[in-house]
Order: sequence, then C-alpha cells, then structure tokens
Amino acid sequence: MVKIVVTEKDIPAVQRHLKDVIEGAAFKGSHRSGQFLKYIVDQAIAGHFESLKERVIGVELFGRSPSYNTGDDAIVRVTASDVRKRLVQHYRRYGVTSEFRISLPLGSYIPEISHELYDQTSLPHTDKVVPQEPTVTPHEDSMLRVEPMVLSEPSVAPPSEASDIRKSRSRQWIFLGLLIATLNLAVWAIFWSLAYRRANSSSSVLPWSVLFNPAHATQLITSDPNIVEIQGYTGEQISVSDYANHNYIPDPKKLSPEVQQFCRIILRGDKAAAVDTPIAVSIAELAQASSHKINVHAARNIQLADLQNDDNFIFLGSPRSNPWSALFNDQLDFKFFFDKASGQEIIRNAHPVAHELSEYVPTAVGWATGQSYAIIALVRNPDQNGQVLLLGGANGEGTEAAGKLATDLPRLATALQRCDIPHTGTLQHFELLLRVNTMAGSPTKAEVEACHILHGSSPR
Repeated sequence: MVKIVVTEKDIPAVQRHLKDVIEGAAFKGSHRSGQFLKYIVDQAIAGHFESLKERVIGVELFGRSPSYNTGDDAIVRVTASDVRKRLVQHYRRYGVTSEFRISLPLGSYIPEISHELYDQTSLPHTDKVVPQEPTVTPHEDSMLRVEPMVLSEPSVAPPSEASDIRKSRSRQWIFLGLLIATLNLAVWAIFWSLAYRRANSSSSVLPWSVLFNPAHATQLITSDPNIVEIQGYTGEQISVSDYANHNYIPDPKKLSPEVQQFCRIILRGDKAAAVDTPIAVSIAELAQASSHKINVHAARNIQLADLQNDDNFIFLGSPRSNPWSALFNDQLDFKFFFDKASGQEIIRNAHPVAHELSEYVPTAVGWATGQSYAIIALVRNPDQNGQVLLLGGANGEGTEAAGKLATDLPRLATALQRCDIPHTGTLQHFELLLRVNTMAGSPTKAEVEACHILHGSSPR
C-alpha cells in the first residue's frame, strides 16, 4: 500500500529533507544511490507511481534499453538495496530529530514518506528516551523503522519462569519460520501462475498473437518529440518523404538564420517522448512473458530500407510525432490530419457509418482538460509478410491511453469482442478509435468510440 503521509504544503519541506539526506554522511560517496532516492521520491510526490517499476527505473534513470533483461541486469535491485541500508544509517543517527522519515519497503520501489518528529518535552521527566538500535540479520534488506522507546527498570523473572519463557519463544520462532516458508511458497505459486496465464493470454490475443510470432522479429519504433517541436516552431509540416531523406527543417530558406540555428539546436536531442517509455516497457514485459524479444529504435535512427523486410513493427505516435506511421495511412479509415487553424491534429473518418462523425476534433489542447482521440490499428506492411501495430494519439495523452489499452489484455479482448472483432485465432486487421478524457495533461478514461474491420470488410 502506498504511504505518503504528507500534504501538498509539506512538499517543499520534504524536498529540503530529501536534499539533507542525500548530502548527509550516509549517502556520501554514492552518487548513484542519491540519484536513485531523489528519483523515486520525486516520482512518488508527483503521483507517478507507474514510473516506479524496475524496468522503467532502469530505462529512465540508468539508461537501459526498454527491452533489457532485468533478470540478468540487477542494477535497480542492487541500488535499491544500497539505498535501504543507507537510509537505516541516516535515521539511526538523525531519526529522533528528523521532521520526516523516508523508507523503501522490501520488494517495492515506491517510497514511504511520513512525519516523524517526536516532541520529547511532552514525555515524563523521569523517563529517558533513546533510539532503539535496529537488529539486522545477515540476509535482511528491509527498511527498519527506528522508533523511540521509554526505558524503565528491568524486571527479572524467576529461573523456572525464565525456562518456560525460553521454551515458549523457541516454539514461537519455529512456528514463525514455518509460516514464512509457507507464505513464500504461496507467493511463488501465485507468481508463476500469473506469469503462465499472462504468457498464454499474450500469445493468444490480437494483435500480440501476431506480433510475437517466433518466425518474425519485432521492432518497436518510438516517436520523435524534437520533430514535433520543430513543426510547432516553424508552423510547417514534415512529410514522411522529407523525414526519410533527413530533411528535418521544412523550407529552411524561408526561415531566418536565428530560427534555423534554433532548429538545429533542437535536433541535437534524440530522446523518446515521455509517454513512450512506459508503453515500450509494458510491451517488452508482454513479449518476455511470451518468450519473445522486441528491439527498440528511435524514429530518427532508422531508414526506409529498415522497414522493407518481413519483421513485425510497432509505431508509437501519430504522423506528426512519428512520420513513419504515415506510410500506412492508405489502409486506415481513421486518418490523422493537421488542422492549421486550430494548430492541432484531428482525426478524419474516411468511411463513416451510422452514428459516426466525419471528423473527431480534440477539445484538450496543451495539457488541458477535455477530450482527445487516439487509434489502435493492426495493418499489414505493404509488399512484406510482416504486420504493423499503430498506437497513436492526437496528443501525448492520446498515445498514452492507446498504449495502456493495447497492453491491458483483458480490456483489449473485451473491446475487440464488443466490436465483433475476433480477438483470438485467425489474423484480422482492425482499427479502434478511442475517445480519451484528459485532465491537466493526463488521460483519466479511454473508451472505444468506433471500430472498423479493415481490408475491404464492412466497418462496424
């Protein structure tokens, strides 16, 4: 359970406390552990608990590939273990006077933050308050809470009573050991059962049953947020042809030298959009559960020739943020279109049926509250034997919502069934249009607005 017992007004004080902890003696000499602690606390305070997973931390903090093997590379677990030990050392020394306490429970990367300032003046003057020294067993790795205790005169039990107490405690320890062993077996049984079920479900639900085909490699192409920034700054669009030919600045002759220089500075960046990393991590986990592997590439790092093979591809983002996805527009009914008047992408419906609109225009622009739209589409790779999955939104919130639905197998299977699209068995190309409710830049709810069966079939 998440435990952050602080209010919004406490956040500046918590951040000052975090700074004191990281700069203190316990974390001295370990920049990596200090950065790890700062990352998890900042994410927890911001409410980004989905970022506090081993693979996401490995990617975001330590620069690992989204498909890296967490079993072979234990950098996140090792660093977390070191952080727990250093927190114990810090609060052993300063715990009584600390206003806050930060701990990292064993088996979790979500920190616990709470008020821990004790008013010693309210205690009886005859009592002495000292910190309780934690006892660490050789294999213990959990965060020990250092609580104050009141010392009183020790009582000595008679010899016969002491013997009975020792026997009772011995029986209690044996019982506790058996209980822990039983719980461990139960937890592992549940873990392997879930892993087995997830592997089977991911290998049988479209589109993953097609994309995780052992006969074909799977390539995931992330979006290019720097290209979005350049288009917004210049007011021009970058076509897939220009993008393929590395013409990243539209009509440079029409731009002033200052604007051209600014665009070149923007192009120095080469990082995926913030929403892409969690999606790539979730897809990598599905692939791993199906004994499959995905290869991740930035959109600007591939060539057109890289797409002309029988691999399966996953593209994140709309044509504005990932121009490569425009290569498959001819197969889609719901097509992205940039509307210069409103300065945003809208979605046009090429073949509307009853109760469908010809255009879907987002009302949430620029981290606002309102509605946006996204698509999930499984199409073919023209002239190749591979398949293509498109996960794109009219904005980042839409792409995030598309990624979450596509990797939530029970929800995805239910959505396909409601659209009369078989979610198992024979390959079926399809397209889902999602209506996404957003609040302050975050998707809060996503529902299927319309769904079409592609490749000449009647839309539903």
